[in-house]
Amino acid sequence: MTSFQNQVAVITGAGSGIGRATAIAFAQAGANVVVSDINDAGGQATVDQIKQAGGEATYIRCDVGNPADNQALINQTIAVYGRVDIGVNNAGIGGTFARMADQTEDDFNQMMAINVGGVFYGMQAQIRHMLTQPEGGKIVNISSIAGIRGMPMGGPYSASKHAVIGLTKTAALEYVRQNIRVNAVCPVYTHSAMVQGLIDTAPGMEEKMRRIIPMGRFGQPEEIAQTILWLCANENAFCTGQAIQMDGGLTAG
Repeated sequence: MTSFQNQVAVITGAGSGIGRATAIAFAQAGANVVVSDINDAGGQATVDQIKQAGGEATYIRCDVGNPADNQALINQTIAVYGRVDIGVNNAGIGGTFARMADQTEDDFNQMMAINVGGVFYGMQAQIRHMLTQPEGGKIVNISSIAGIRGMPMGGPYSASKHAVIGLTKTAALEYVRQNIRVNAVCPVYTHSAMVQGLIDTAPGMEEKMRRIIPMGRFGQPEEIAQTILWLCANENAFCTGQAIQMDGGLTAG
């Protein structure tokens, strides 16, 4: 296992799902972990799990759609741990399951504010601090398979995840000479509260979702977490600006 000893990882949306699995994985690999969410109970539960296993973690609340909250998250992290080596911008929402003409302006605006704004503001705050560190830093943004292809009944969501990849690639090019690497992960349906909400929209939805994945199953949060750790490992220092597809073979054909 790659060691992240003495490194500090900040993870948004870490109160459940991929974010929680990622926080636990980084802690297991030796990192000091800042768990962030708007779900205080979920975030604290992640911290408790890490500490019970002998790791180090702190919970800091952050509404990623708020620029000031993102900067405060980094400021508080520095106050506690002194630095930020890794930023994982994972927090996001799934939105309304409806055709394009039936999506509302409020749904679209909320999707952009959280899924796109959360990554943009998060990266801004992380990069500003990483620029002060000779070692730079590593950032991983969570996009989606919907960020590289269309998603019927999820237009705003797909648009937001395409935007995440655009932000990722642009930041990677802008800061590559400052030793800041920026990548994205694009999961297919992964076991989480968000996916469960989609399953619950109609009878038989889970089986329909499984059928589109060649492996015939959903991803596990721990599998996505290991890809995030791989992207942040010093052994992969030549990797930046990439959108890694974790999709059980969906885009292979």
